[in-house]
Amino acid sequence: MEIHQSAVILLLVLAASFTDSGQPYNYIKFLNQHFGPHVSEHDCDKEIRKRDITDSGTANGCKEVNTFIKANSNNIRVVCGNGGTHLRGNLFKSNQPFPVVTCKLQSGQRHPNCQYRGKKSTRYIVLGCDGGWPVHYDEGIINV
Repeated sequence: MEIHQSAVILLLVLAASFTDSGQPYNYIKFLNQHFGPHVSEHDCDKEIRKRDITDSGTANGCKEVNTFIKANSNNIRVVCGNGGTHLRGNLFKSNQPFPVVTCKLQSGQRHPNCQYRGKKSTRYIVLGCDGGWPVHYDEGIINV
């Protein structure tokens, strides 16, 4: 895979503009891993590979579960403010449910050939926040 110099420059400019506006670096990582307004349950393999989502803490390098939130970034961000309820520490639960796609690793795969099965659902999401910005997807809660 060849990375063009212009793509690297664009990425650096975007990263610098995010940090200048007060957004933590982990917010950018959060968006890469969990922002998926157009991701369907059939897109897990493609999206996880394209976004290079891995887990170096596992023997196979594949992330066991990854969840994409099917909403715009502003609606996700408000969970860290008046659109969420503080649970504990830096965790906030959304006041409204969100459509999500949960991608689960199928057994026996190794990075970069991780294969996932996706399932769509609607859940209250629990996010870790830093200065009003989501930086961690903690879990999804089905309200029963």
